[in-house]
Amino acid sequence: MIVFPNCKINLGLHILRKREDGYHDLETVFYPVKFSDILEIITERSQTNEPVQYSQTGLHIQGEPADNLCIKAYTLLKKDFPELPPVKMHLHKVIPTGAGLGGGSADAAFTLRLLNDQFKLNLTEASLLEYALALGSDCPFFIKNQPVYATGRGEIMEPVEVDLSGYTLVLINPGIHVPTAKAFTAIRPSIPAISIREIIAQPVSTWTDELVNDFEKTVFYEYPEIASIKEELYQCGAAYAAMSGSGSTVFGLFPPGKALILNLPDTYFIKVVPA
Repeated sequence: MIVFPNCKINLGLHILRKREDGYHDLETVFYPVKFSDILEIITERSQTNEPVQYSQTGLHIQGEPADNLCIKAYTLLKKDFPELPPVKMHLHKVIPTGAGLGGGSADAAFTLRLLNDQFKLNLTEASLLEYALALGSDCPFFIKNQPVYATGRGEIMEPVEVDLSGYTLVLINPGIHVPTAKAFTAIRPSIPAISIREIIAQPVSTWTDELVNDFEKTVFYEYPEIASIKEELYQCGAAYAAMSGSGSTVFGLFPPGKALILNLPDTYFIKVVPA
């Protein structure tokens, strides 16, 4: 079976408080984006001692194979479902990694969903959400994969109406890796005067001054090049622009009929999709 794990953007992101367990409580709106990796899983018919034969094409993923989230997702289910057969797993990686787009989390969540469907594990959405959270804070969103207002670590989700029909979404990644821990260094958690859920209900034209990603202040100071991308998007006519997650991808929302003429280096990753 083949699935297409899509990425996400964050529409606003507030860090509310640091928890005793070391995580941070946040609020954000996760919004799914029509831009995907390709994941295929088939049963391995030959005799093998390897539960997963993993292969990959496309963009390179840094790290050890043991840290691969797709393999971790299989291993997590295998503990509770020992009857899971050995599989061949192939990932064609298109979404940039470490970019604030949740690509790795999407691959993990879609692996859970695919294994559940392909091998008829009969897991409920609630169970899949629990498994997904064990793999990462962003993973549960990709089980639901619809616009949600998220709190807690990002796992407490409520459906939210976000009407971006007619808008064009531009994703720009300069190839800068922003360590999440570094992005948190200068964050001062606080409760905002207006909730993101309230702001998101207003027209996109009002978001510029109110819909804020708390990571931008720190990341833009450390990496001015990322800040300049946001400025370029506004100069080119974006109705709203922001960094997604802890970066380094910056996105812009362009209204219908707006011509896109971007003055950016050829080395940047740029993707234009319907919002």
